Amino acid sequence: MGRTLQEIFKLKENSTNVRTEITAGITTFVTLSYIIFVQPAVLSIAGMDFGAVMTATCIASAFATFLMGLYANYPIALAPAMGHNFYFAFTVCGAVAAGGMGYRWETALGAVFISGLLFVILTKFGFREILLNAIPQSMKYAIAVGIGLLIAFVGLQWAGIVVDAPGILVGLGNLKSPPVLLSIFGLLLTSILISRRIKGAILWGVVITAIAGLPFGIVKYHGILSLPPSLSPTFLKLDINGLFSASGMMVIFVFFFLALFDTIGTLVGVSEQAGFIKDGKLPRAEKALLADSTGMTAGALLGTSTITSYIESVAGVASGGRTGLSNIATGILFILALFFSPIAKMIGGGYEASKGVFLYPVVAPVLIIIGSMMLKGIKNIQWDDPTESIPAFLTIMVMTATVSITEGIAFGFISYSVLKLITGRRAEAHYLIYLFSVLFVVRYIFL
Repeated sequence: MGRTLQEIFKLKENSTNVRTEITAGITTFVTLSYIIFVQPAVLSIAGMDFGAVMTATCIASAFATFLMGLYANYPIALAPAMGHNFYFAFTVCGAVAAGGMGYRWETALGAVFISGLLFVILTKFGFREILLNAIPQSMKYAIAVGIGLLIAFVGLQWAGIVVDAPGILVGLGNLKSPPVLLSIFGLLLTSILISRRIKGAILWGVVITAIAGLPFGIVKYHGILSLPPSLSPTFLKLDINGLFSASGMMVIFVFFFLALFDTIGTLVGVSEQAGFIKDGKLPRAEKALLADSTGMTAGALLGTSTITSYIESVAGVASGGRTGLSNIATGILFILALFFSPIAKMIGGGYEASKGVFLYPVVAPVLIIIGSMMLKGIKNIQWDDPTESIPAFLTIMVMTATVSITEGIAFGFISYSVLKLITGRRAEAHYLIYLFSVLFVVRYIFL
């Protein structure tokens, strides 16, 4: 068995072993398991069946994660993208009176499906791989750093350490409240375990923090077993006919655009952290991108919004994950979550600190620590060259401030193109950077 796994995933060549990979896969699942419950909660606002969306989320995520592991041999898990689900539910399917477009959720699924098919086609022609390799080195580091800060910022919010404050954007939360104290405990504990170089430190931090929260009712025991909800309310219910209009084409374009740059940003971020990028390029990039786009189409058929590579995979990478074997462990847990969803909910579920305000005190410390780990690439940005440093800075700051990978990349691309052109150094930027800069500008003008 061990030899077979070695041959499939090339464990020795990647300086890892079965135990490390499985631990990494479990760690990745723990950090992203919240999506199993957040996703159906968001899409149910659009009228979709809560249980069916949960089942679709688990199956689609498992399928895409297995595919990435077996086909591309990367420890990068896939699941429904946060942000995309809100665009799906509140913009595309939102009531016209409330500023939405008024589409049925079936039509929104159709748009996701078409976007996924476009990705598959463009990936086979090498377009997405070319774009990935066209991104300047400084921008690649900036994207990774920006995602790290974004993750840490979300982690601080989920911990309750940072909260909305009147008159300013954010302020310090109530550090005496039980869920915040649990988050701080988890943060300190995990930091100590990592500093002591304990194997599987992040996973141990999550488990111990969850156990510590049980006596205080912050982490709730929901039982162990439950039957998987039926998939029939959403399976193959997508509608393509409703998209043959100017606004329908725009919906497809936005899904396509968001997925394109979220995927590239995530692949770059995780790959930089893991050391996969060699000479500015990601080996097996086409396979990774094809697994991503195939997962997107499968998710739409099953009944969930855009499936994409998940930045939380950095948690598994930080725990030592270097091959697709990690993904196999993560994918199996997605399937098991269908039957053991109460346990997954106990760890990844939220705590209602006040009416409508949820905190995630068990998962939040992991996000904060992972964010810190992703900042090391900032030293590789060419800070002495303004045409490199300013776009990198804008990428980092806009991505963090807007909590959007796409917006950060947009500002970075546009400023990079303008500065290279004005300084007479246009040959230093790939033509695709200029092309997408123009498309980003058009997007801001008309959307």
